[in-house]
Amino acid sequence: MNPALEGKVAFITGAARGQGRSHALTLAAAGADIIAVDICTDTGIDYEPSTRHDLDTTVKQVEALGRRIFAAESDVRDYDALAGALTGGVDMLGRLDIVCANAGILTMGMSHLQSEEQWRNMLDINLTGVWHTTKAATPYLIEQEEGGSIILTSSLMGLKGGAGASSYTAAKFGVTGLAKSLAAELAPYRIRVNSIHPTNVRTPMLDSEMIRKAFRPDLENPTLADTIDAYSSLNMWPLPWVEASDVSESVLYLASDQSRHVTGISLPIDLGASAK
Repeated sequence: MNPALEGKVAFITGAARGQGRSHALTLAAAGADIIAVDICTDTGIDYEPSTRHDLDTTVKQVEALGRRIFAAESDVRDYDALAGALTGGVDMLGRLDIVCANAGILTMGMSHLQSEEQWRNMLDINLTGVWHTTKAATPYLIEQEEGGSIILTSSLMGLKGGAGASSYTAAKFGVTGLAKSLAAELAPYRIRVNSIHPTNVRTPMLDSEMIRKAFRPDLENPTLADTIDAYSSLNMWPLPWVEASDVSESVLYLASDQSRHVTGISLPIDLGASAK
């Protein structure tokens, strides 16, 4: 086990699968105990939602690494429920050191064709949900008087716009700005706040019918293999995606003392896409 986070506790939203599970396992392997939350039900998106079974799998995998974990079903749109879940985790594990505001959704389509509900849902989950996560966690970090690390998951689309993703881009730019503001607010408490900006990440969301069709509208039933060239076109390197573990290694860096003097940055994990 890498002892970089021994004795630390990390709060991770969207932890049932994908990047959230990967972050939980990476931080647990580095010695951290985990507070894991996920909605585990439909959020009005056009791909299969996470389930309680997914969250239970995360729990088993963290425990297999010899770490403790508190897990709860919670919707980041519901501040009181989210704050209550965090309180339960801190009560069980004794402290809080790292916050990974990872939960998010994606819908695709022309901006003028999105419904009011689709727009609100995107902003409520991908931006307000991130703010709720930091709002619930910040008092614990301040009261401990030991600093801490807050890591907000933005996106490549939080650095540059993209056709067919206006609401997602708006939310992710908001996350980027929130990270910058929180870094300034919390600097007196030695609480570091940074945002991460992945390009395509191979997760269940990326390999969903809705996203595949958005990238290959010319095909009736595109497979993941059919999308490789389209996904690759976003990136400077001729690769279609990064793995969730690639993103998690950046999360581990920002969570650990290796980045103890790093705050207020927007870290791309994007195969050069933001510079293209």
